Parts: sequence; C-alpha cells; structure tokens
Amino acid sequence: MRLLAMITAVLVTVSGCGLFEDEPGAPEITGDFLGKLASGDVQGAANVTDNPADAKETLEKFRGALKPEKLTSKVDQIRNNGDTAAEASVTLDWDLGGGRHWSYPTKFEVRQEGEGWKVRWATSVPHPKLAPQQTVKLTELKPDPAPVLDRDGTPLLAPERVVSVLLVPKEAGDVAAVAKALGEALTPLDKAITQQSITDGAAKTPDGQAYQVAALRDPDYQAVKPKIYELPGVRFSTQTSLLAPSRTFGSQVLPAVRKAVEDEIAGRTGFRVATVNAQGAEVDELHQQAPEPAKAVTTALSRIIQTAAEDAVEPVQQPTMLVAIQPSTGDILAVAQNDAADAQGALALTGRFPPGSTMKAVTALAAIQSGKANADTPLPCPGKTTIAGRRIVPNSSEFEKGTIPLRSAFAFSCNTTFAQLAVDMPADLLTNTAQSLGLGVDFEIQGLTTITGSVPPATDVVERAEDAFGQGKVLASPFGMALVSASIAKGSMPTPQLVRGKDTKADKQPAAPTALDPVRQMMREVVDYGTAPQLKPYGDVRGKTGTAQFGDGVHSHGWFMGYRGDVAFATLVLSGETSTPAVDVAARFLKAVP
Repeated sequence: MRLLAMITAVLVTVSGCGLFEDEPGAPEITGDFLGKLASGDVQGAANVTDNPADAKETLEKFRGALKPEKLTSKVDQIRNNGDTAAEASVTLDWDLGGGRHWSYPTKFEVRQEGEGWKVRWATSVPHPKLAPQQTVKLTELKPDPAPVLDRDGTPLLAPERVVSVLLVPKEAGDVAAVAKALGEALTPLDKAITQQSITDGAAKTPDGQAYQVAALRDPDYQAVKPKIYELPGVRFSTQTSLLAPSRTFGSQVLPAVRKAVEDEIAGRTGFRVATVNAQGAEVDELHQQAPEPAKAVTTALSRIIQTAAEDAVEPVQQPTMLVAIQPSTGDILAVAQNDAADAQGALALTGRFPPGSTMKAVTALAAIQSGKANADTPLPCPGKTTIAGRRIVPNSSEFEKGTIPLRSAFAFSCNTTFAQLAVDMPADLLTNTAQSLGLGVDFEIQGLTTITGSVPPATDVVERAEDAFGQGKVLASPFGMALVSASIAKGSMPTPQLVRGKDTKADKQPAAPTALDPVRQMMREVVDYGTAPQLKPYGDVRGKTGTAQFGDGVHSHGWFMGYRGDVAFATLVLSGETSTPAVDVAARFLKAVP
C-alpha cells in the first residue's frame, strides 16, 4: 500500500556562509528521503542515500516487519556540521493500525557529494538502536477477550486456555495407527471425532500442513495428554478462547451472542518492537504498548434459568425445546434444545410448527374482545362437529362435555367449541389478535435470528375454524409462543431483548390487547382442573396445553405455553403425540427455577 507522507519541516537558522543557498540542499534532501520512505517508495528513499543497496535492504526489512498503515515524519532540526555536512534530527511516527503508534526520535547525517547532497547511510537511520546485521520484529500482544455475563453478572462466556491437537500426516508415518490412537482418546470427549473422521481430514490436508483434530479445553487436554502427547506427527498449540460453561451450554444462543459482540469484547491489541539479529534472536526491546482489555458485555440471559431449561429438555428422546422470556422487560432468559433438536437446527427460535391448542388462548381473547363471548358464556362441546357441511372437527378421542362455559371449554381443550367460535369471526380477527400478542411480528434482535410464526387472514370458513384450534395454516415457533405467553402476562407485547445496550427493532407495533384478565384466569383453570394438573405443585402457574397434528395427521407434536410470576415460557416436544411430555418438561423447568 502506498502511503501519503505527512511531513512538517521545522528549520533552524544555521551558521556558515551560504550553506543552503544552492538547490537542492540538506533540507530538501532530508524532506525527499523522508517523503519517499513515508510513501512506501523504499527504492526511491534508498537512491537518496550514499549506499542505495544496503539502504534498500534494511528499509525493506524494517517496513516489512512493521507493515504500517501510515508513516508520519517531522523534521525537528537541521544543524550544519561545516559547509558540506549537516545533521537532521527527526521524529518518526509509525501508525500500525488499530490505534497503535510507535513514535521516536532519530538522527542521520546529510552530506554534499559533488554538486548534490546525499543522506549518509547507516543502519541507525530508521532507528538509533538498529545495528548492522539487525532488523526489527513486531509482536502483537492480544488481551484476553472480555467475558460475556448473564443478567446477574455470572459469566456465560469466559476466557479459557484451549489446546489445539494437530496432525501433520507427512510426519505421522502410519497415519491410520495414529488416527486410531487419537480417536480412542478423543471420541469420549466428542463423538464426532473418530478414527475415520481423523483419517478423512488428514487425507484432505495439503502436503506438509497440519490437520486440526480437536480444540480441547485445558482440563480435557490434561486428561488425554498421556495418551496422545508422544504420538508421531501430533503437535499442539495453545490460545485463549471465549467458552461457555460446557460444550453444549446455550448452543443455540451463545454463539450468536459471541458473534454479535466480538468487536466489543476483543479489547485493544498491544504490541512490542524489538531488534533481532541475523539468526532471528531478540537483541533489545525498543518499545512496548500493553494491551487494553475490554469491558464485560452483559446479556438478558439467566444462567440459572438457562441451566434449568437445558436440564428440563435433556431427558426427552424426541427433539425438545424450551424458550423463556421475562414479561416485564422482554428479556430472553433462556433458549434450550436437547441434542435431537440441535441436530435439526435452531428449532426453538426459527422452527415453524402448528401450535395446536395453545392457539386457543388467541382465539379466546379474540372472542372476548370482539364481544362474541365471555368466560362464562355457555357453549356446546360435542365430541365432534361439522363446519360448513364440509369438515368434521373432533375433540381428542371425541370426548364431549355438553354445554359448558367458555372457561371450561378452554380448560378441557374443546376443539369443537373453538372451531364454532371462529365461524362467524372476520377473516383477519385472529391475525390481528395474534399480532397483538407478538405472534406474526418480526424482530431484528442483535445477534439472533428469530421467527415468531404466522396467522394469515382466513376468508374460508373451514380454514378459519381450523386456525382457531391451532391447525389450519397457523404456524408458531417456541419463541413465538413464549412471547404470546409473556404478552398475556404483561398486558402488552414486550419487545424481546438479548444484549444490553443493543435495541431490538420490530416490523410493527400492534395495538395492545384488552380483556386479558379472563384469559389469564382460564389459563389458571387449565392447571387447576384441566389438561395440566401436573403443574399444581409449582405455584401460581397459568398456561395452555396443545396437541398439533402434522403431516398425514397420524402423529402429533406436544406443546405447553404459560407463565409463573415474571417468567413466561413455551415448550415443544416434536412427535410427543400428546401434550403430556411437554407439560412434564415444564414441570421439571418450574421445579428448578427460583
């Protein structure tokens, strides 16, 4: 990169008869040399000296070691040493990027040779301590990354020593045997690392280069070190990385947080410059600027609640997710998935599934707000009903309850009741009501990709009836249903937040819902005598179960969404067949949450 020279000449009056009367003189040659050096024209600068070959070699190595973004030079003084020589005192300021500067004074002699002037070359010209056969070496001093904290100041990501295990196939000899030994030692730590994966990776590695087999936390490395340290062709390197408490902790949210704040937590890199001899050995330190660690970044997450969520989903064999949000603030408290869900991606945040009967909270609110019914309105709950003479809607196992209040139909989860409620609703009533609770609203959350779901307007009466109990064309993510629950608890849609100081943007700000008290009470009755009695021991829990058919309708997902106090959440068990597994996840979660 060619750089612009920024040179300020400070000339002093010198004695002597007509020393600088002829052009160019010592000041002009000094300025020419410094200007070419600053611009990156090493050959041009060398040509201004009395020894271009040596000057070019030294200056190329000097600049090559520093790789500056800019060089600024200042002529402090030019003092004559007779009629044919002068000494230039200058200050060089090397801008090394990232706010790093190395500034120092140096001196060199300028002499008249024939009719012209030349810089008298010496290795001390670029730096007064640079001796013959030496150059400089620049070493970056990186600070440890700042930790990422939860809402209570507990580390979620903290700097830890990591050891990379490297395999150089060319040096290993019997690669298969070395891969076998590595696999036996490392597979217990990571099932993805096997003899075959190591062999395949080594085979694709360019000749002479190293294949990274694993990156191990220091305790894991110390445990396997006796088994792998002496293996031929195996090397090790260490670095400091920002790590979660365990390899899988917060796997769907912490990597996104790390990426979002990587510039903020990096700190300012320091550096040191030293002279080195021809063999590369360090001779003298010329300058050191200490690194500056960054300040910790705080998130909305709760390590306690995240741990409770992960422990709650872990025992389930089917893909299982749980998202928790604080209603009062919108803080995303936890995002948890088990291994089976992780294998399919970020289902908790972006998966779209029919919400089943959890949608009845939206439908009940729409009915009450529109005046179509209230919590005590008696409504029929037959085992099955026909919509518009075309679609038969059944209850689960075609249970029937006769005519009961809306609150009871909600608690027992009567599909037939809610399908009939929706028949006379406007096409967009469920859409607007869902959006008032956050379902169907898109957010730009710093560092996180989320999808709440969608409730499209339904002009077809059958489709609208199916939407009313969470089948039809409505879709939701666990994140979306956790937001619905948080909105009901708060009384308006909270804006989800993840990283402190980074605002979330919503694509729309729907009108706040009204008439939520009856819905909250109906959600309590689900626990009191409805479909989630398992949650009675865990305090004032309010929620709604859901079973949602998918595919050919033979199998179903299981849902629970609800809240207790200032913690709202949603759980989803794919192919759970009933809501029971999802309610069991909720019970384990609530038991562990303070």
